[in-house]
Amino acid sequence: MGEAIRLTSGADGFSFGAYHAPAEDARRGGLVLIQEIFGVTDHIRELADGYAADGYETIAPSLYDRRNPGFEASYGSEDVAEGVRLSQATPWDEVAGDLAAAVAALQPPVFVAGYCWGGTATWLAACRVDGVAAASSFYGRRIPELLDETPRCPIILHFGRHDASIPMAVVEQIGEAHPDIPIHVYDAGHGFFSDRRADYSPDAARLARLRTLQLFARNGGGRSEV
Repeated sequence: MGEAIRLTSGADGFSFGAYHAPAEDARRGGLVLIQEIFGVTDHIRELADGYAADGYETIAPSLYDRRNPGFEASYGSEDVAEGVRLSQATPWDEVAGDLAAAVAALQPPVFVAGYCWGGTATWLAACRVDGVAAASSFYGRRIPELLDETPRCPIILHFGRHDASIPMAVVEQIGEAHPDIPIHVYDAGHGFFSDRRADYSPDAARLARLRTLQLFARNGGGRSEV
C-alpha cells in the first residue's frame, strides 16, 4: 500500500528514509508515526497502513539512518540490544530535527503517534516541533528525561499498569509534573499495542487506538474532499 520515500532534515541536511502511506478515501490529515527501538519494521508499516485506511496520510521516518540505515530489528536478543544501542546513541536534538522534516512533508493538520522509544519522541515532537496539531504517546519510558519541557499541543499518554520497564511511580511523576495532561493506564504490560509482543492486549490496543483517533478528530482531523 505504501512506498519508500526520502526526507531531508532541516537541522543538518541529512537525507533519511521513511515509509509513506497515502490516505485512503477522504483525507482527515497527516500523521507522523514514530518507530519503536526496532526501527521501521513490518509492524510499523502495518500500523501506518491502518491509519491511512482511517484517512490519515502517514509517514514513518527511519530515525536511526545516520547510524544504521534501514535498520529493522527482530525481537531476538541481539537485535534488541542493537535497537537499545541505537536509541541511546541518537540525541533528542537530532530526533527533533528529523521529526520536523517529517511534519513539514505533510499537509496540515498533522498529528504524531509513537510507541516505546517513539512514545518519548512523540512527547519531544509535541514540545518542540512546529505544526503538530495533537499527539498520542504510547509507553514512553524516557519521558522523564524531558519533563522540564511542556507540550505545545494537546497530547495524551498511554501506559500499561504491569509494565516492568515503566513503574507506576514514573507514570505518577509525569502526572505530577504535568497534571493537565490526560494519562490513560491499561491493565496491560509494555508493548501492549503490538501483536508481535508477548504483552499484546487486544482490548487495551483497541481502546488506546479509539482514544487516539478521537483526539485527532477533536483537533482538526475531520473528513475533507481532498
